[in-house]
Amino acid sequence: MSTSNFTRRGLLKTSAIAGAGLALPTYLSAAGHSGFTNAPEGDTVTLGFNVPQSGPYADEGADELRAFELAVEHLNGGGDGGMMNTFSSKALKGTGILGKKVEYVTGDTQTKSDAARASAKSMIEKDGAVMISGGSSSGVAVAVQALCQEAGVIFMAGLTHSNDTTGKDKKANGFRHFFNSYMSGAALAPVLKNAYGTDRKTYHLTADYNWGYTTEEAVRSSTEAMGWETVAAVKTPLTQTDFSSYIAPVLQSGADTLVLNHYGGNMVNSLTNAVQFGLRDKQVNGKDFQIIVPLYSRLMAKGAGANVKGIFGSANWHWSLTDEGSKAFVKSFGTKYGFPPSQAAHTCYVQTMLYADAVERAGSFAPCAVVEALEGFEFDGMGNGPTLYRAEDHQCFKDVLVMKGKENPTSEFDLLEIVEVTPAAQVTYDPNHPQVAGGNLGTCNNGA
Repeated sequence: MSTSNFTRRGLLKTSAIAGAGLALPTYLSAAGHSGFTNAPEGDTVTLGFNVPQSGPYADEGADELRAFELAVEHLNGGGDGGMMNTFSSKALKGTGILGKKVEYVTGDTQTKSDAARASAKSMIEKDGAVMISGGSSSGVAVAVQALCQEAGVIFMAGLTHSNDTTGKDKKANGFRHFFNSYMSGAALAPVLKNAYGTDRKTYHLTADYNWGYTTEEAVRSSTEAMGWETVAAVKTPLTQTDFSSYIAPVLQSGADTLVLNHYGGNMVNSLTNAVQFGLRDKQVNGKDFQIIVPLYSRLMAKGAGANVKGIFGSANWHWSLTDEGSKAFVKSFGTKYGFPPSQAAHTCYVQTMLYADAVERAGSFAPCAVVEALEGFEFDGMGNGPTLYRAEDHQCFKDVLVMKGKENPTSEFDLLEIVEVTPAAQVTYDPNHPQVAGGNLGTCNNGA
């Protein structure tokens, strides 16, 4: 698909309103910072990488940190340059960002919104971070994005899949490369219809926070539109580790399909419990019982092992893609760490590169200049094909993967296979679509 096929509705530039934004707390005052929060004044620039180093998404957080470290290495001229060699923009030269060496600080979100905000606040206030990235929870992403909007720094979201991040909770200083719940539903529905038909009774188990809610809504709406019936939807705590008490009622519900709106360790545990209860070996309503995992990752598949065989899900990216950008990233990451990267690693690496590139193209670290450089930006060479950072909501639109657990994996990393690359056009939606409606992007905030 050519980038010329992307449309831009109401492309608004915000550089003329650089001083706009919320009143800042005293500790975030930009006084003495050259007109915007934490403007770099020496020969270095500091980025803040805020990831779950504990909690149910800690595996994703560890891989995100690896990717951030690799991105900084490449930006500073180390390693083989990775995706800088395949990126359609050629602004980055391996000389830092605007000639300043890139340094970074890290924090632990604990997969908790309050802890994530406190960590990001410290990075901005004490460490002088001019950009914050990371996170593997949409609750965390929404909370930190709001803080960054108030503070006058850019937030380049890491792994966040809820519609809310670029829907009702979108902010002008925030940008998301990762796909969202709506896109998962739109990509999965045709594949599920072909595999399982139009007559299914579905039971949802849903993580009790904004990502779970929007993912359930997306999968329910897309499957009900093709004839499936939802017989129950039950919320589960994010802190849950044993899902046995939630799996047992599925057997009495008359459902023949279980949708696990869980991620990370939650999905590993709930899928394991479902298999232990024998769901995959049962027949209900004259059909083989099926399990669906709307959002997959390599790390989750590794944790769940053989339990993922034959199970459909969606993904933002996978290391087996054969485009030049993906191959370059997999080579760089694998050389440094000895195993292939996860989609969490990929999106965090790309977000770091996109931020650095936007600063270079804008010729400034000022948030409003960066916003202007990213809005409506079309690029390629970073995996997933031609990609658009839509101006209206700061959401990336690109190809989406439908995955399936491999029946005969060749290694502990080769557990998922791509069954369909869904073109960007099929998952692109109007900014006012009911599933993402609400909220106000607002105007960029330089913090001055």
